[in-house]
Amino acid sequence: MPDYGRPVRFGFFLVPDAAQPQEALRLARLADELGLDLLGIQDHPYQRRFLDTWTLLSVIAAQTRRITLFPDVANVPLRPPAVLAKAAASLDLLSGERVELGVGAGGFWEAIEAMGGPSRTPGEAVDALAEAIQVIRLFWTAQRGVRFEGRFYRLRGVHAGPAPAHQIGIWVGGLRPRMLRLTGELADGWIPSASYAPPEVLPDLLRRIDAAAQAAGRDPGEITHLYNVYGHITDAPPTALFEGPVESWVEALARLTVEVGMDGYVFWTDGAVDAQLRRFALEVAPAVRRAVSQARTNGQAALRPQNS
Repeated sequence: MPDYGRPVRFGFFLVPDAAQPQEALRLARLADELGLDLLGIQDHPYQRRFLDTWTLLSVIAAQTRRITLFPDVANVPLRPPAVLAKAAASLDLLSGERVELGVGAGGFWEAIEAMGGPSRTPGEAVDALAEAIQVIRLFWTAQRGVRFEGRFYRLRGVHAGPAPAHQIGIWVGGLRPRMLRLTGELADGWIPSASYAPPEVLPDLLRRIDAAAQAAGRDPGEITHLYNVYGHITDAPPTALFEGPVESWVEALARLTVEVGMDGYVFWTDGAVDAQLRRFALEVAPAVRRAVSQARTNGQAALRPQNS
């Protein structure tokens, strides 16, 4: 797979735990203070133990200074795309260009339906998401009398707006062939999770996205590739890919960047979250950037272990 040479970004996957709302805010402020690039929050409105994602993102935006915020990923079946577009643009204006938009086609359909949302087949869900992306982009034009006639969504002469402060990226979470094709054709980015898409399957999935982009006349190099990774940074020998010392994390993430084509990592952990977050931001992230820079300068051989 190609390395498109994009800067490597690092983020934190924050659990919106309603039982500890102030803790969620504190961790968000810590991620910002540590210099991380991204903060993603899962969006499951039907989960009674979770805070509402957009409300939480808005409060975090008011309490942070530089970190980019995004839903990882927004539950589009429960968030009408025109309203979602307005929410994202509004927060982008209020936060100073610090919002991106992760979107998903939906899942857990019984829970979605229980909350008043639709129940869709997998094929319908992909078609609806494709329409939603078009509606969101139309709404961001801030034009008057915007119209769209789709199977699932309609705009009937709405005066759209406001426009966001910057060109918000739409990042799709999805793994099936039609979702990968949609990503290549329409999206600005792709954000899978390692628990569903382990590293060994990434090259094939990325090839599908690139092929769809090329078929649509797009440059595959313009599509961001982020990766949600769950694990623990330890001082013991590695027991799994994302369970081990800083050195094993650095080697794994640098290889995923240079050899596979990923360019961002959103870290999710549990237990001693503060300590884990500090190690990821202060030890792993800068070392990965150095390794990637060296490999890009000297060739991929720079990633080989010194004793190989």
